[in-house]
Amino acid sequence: MYKYSKEDRRLVRERAAQFRGQVKRRISGELTENEFKPLRLQNGLYLQLHAYMLRIAIPYGLLSAAQMRTLAHIARKYDRGYAHFTTRQNVQFNWPELEDVCAILDDLAEVEMHAIQTSGNCIRNTTTDHLAGVAQDEVADPRPYCEMVRQWSTFHPEFAFLPRKFKIAFTGAPDSDRAAIRLHDIGIQMVHNDKGDLGFRIFVGGGMGRTPKVGKLVRDFLPREDLISYLDAILRVYNQLGRRDNIYKARIKILVEALGVEEFTALVEEEWAEIRDSSLRVTDAEVARMQAFFTPHATRELPASEEELTALCAEEGALGQWARNNVLPHKHDGYSAVVLTLKSRNSPPGDVSDVQMDAIADLSEKFGFGELVVTHSQDLVLPDVETSQLRTLHQALVDLDIATPNHKRLTDIICCPGLDFCNLANARSIPLAQEIRQRFDDIDFLDDLGEMSLKISGCINACGHHHVGTIGILGIDKRGEEAYQLMLGGSADHDASLGRILGRAFSRDEIVPAVEKALKAYVELRESPEETFLETYRRVGDDPFRDRLYGELLYADHS
Repeated sequence: MYKYSKEDRRLVRERAAQFRGQVKRRISGELTENEFKPLRLQNGLYLQLHAYMLRIAIPYGLLSAAQMRTLAHIARKYDRGYAHFTTRQNVQFNWPELEDVCAILDDLAEVEMHAIQTSGNCIRNTTTDHLAGVAQDEVADPRPYCEMVRQWSTFHPEFAFLPRKFKIAFTGAPDSDRAAIRLHDIGIQMVHNDKGDLGFRIFVGGGMGRTPKVGKLVRDFLPREDLISYLDAILRVYNQLGRRDNIYKARIKILVEALGVEEFTALVEEEWAEIRDSSLRVTDAEVARMQAFFTPHATRELPASEEELTALCAEEGALGQWARNNVLPHKHDGYSAVVLTLKSRNSPPGDVSDVQMDAIADLSEKFGFGELVVTHSQDLVLPDVETSQLRTLHQALVDLDIATPNHKRLTDIICCPGLDFCNLANARSIPLAQEIRQRFDDIDFLDDLGEMSLKISGCINACGHHHVGTIGILGIDKRGEEAYQLMLGGSADHDASLGRILGRAFSRDEIVPAVEKALKAYVELRESPEETFLETYRRVGDDPFRDRLYGELLYADHS
């Protein structure tokens, strides 16, 4: 992983010291909350419903054991004993006292972490596939290029105050997408051209929120040396033409839609022509410098372990279920990647305690190379586990309550904090997620349903990514009462699609039975157990599901 230079370390320490002075002025009353707001947002500090929330950057989701132990220390000393991993591969603390935030930033700086550009109208944390570096299907490791983008975008003077926040995601896999690139402002897919040269396919204008859009292709192949200059050109066009008069129409997806992808692309190409041969050109030396931080670990020469893993998957009970669902293929023989599902019955999605974090750090060293990855689905991955050690690892995870075998199953739920924490929310998300997990807790039933996703947002801002869930749930305010819209058919994969609302919103008491009706409809409608929920929905359309959910009440009003 990337190691800070002397300049990097000085920068984050100086930034923490600067913020300490700003916090003192706020506490003394010298600064009002409105005056303090732009300063705190530049340091990842939000004011939520009950308290401040600090969001910490985890570039491309990669964490060392030492960094995880520091997060555990912060949770224990400055928060309420837990942290929350997000869909942006970041981590949040929901209860820090304002006077403690500077000490937290100091502690983070000691392990090469910070909260810079985790909020505000700037380029946010660049994300990627949680299996980057170990995936069998990637054409190249995208993390060196993520780091390149991080260094280019951090403190970029031209892009510090964009019309709206801006998110970039990479995937190294040509035929699958574990990074949801088409739901980002810029999505980048690593590909080879006909000559075998490595480059990038560029999508622009994706995103969720109140106006969800799937990103549009603007360049089918971008040479590797042009990556940064082309991104710079996109940002320049957006910065010049993006709307600043309406926060709801300020994202680049609105600009692309308004101009049309052809005109937008022409403007980018025109801008790019002026800067393509500038100092922004990515040299072979720079690529080599970045790749040196991400050289493969010294894995042992081990025999292929397919038979061993097959035997584990065939076992009855919890171990077999976990091996089938949470153990993923690895590019090196004898190794596996393992998903630690932070979706137990006992905690909200993405939450992990200080005790668990310390233990997970230990496991990353015992069963790997001291590294962990945060996923978009609010889970963690141990990327380099010897397959022969899976049985022992499983027992350790059971003891920590992070061995739930539900990766990519119905109860592997993504949800936002909702009305329990967020002052923007209209409805509660966390209690609903917990009720759904408890209602559908039979792993055999979940395995029969097969691969699917359920995502919950407490408001239209879509922090729970409800638009791209196989089943999506959106909390709304309906005449002063919490209600929930149900939508089906979303996907964040390479075949990205937005879910469709089927009818009227459901009350809090109705929504879980409505999910159950949708599941029963799928089981009745599928052509075989191998046909996924999404495949069935795309084949039969809305009407069969609507009939089963609403009976004769086929509402035209999607309120």
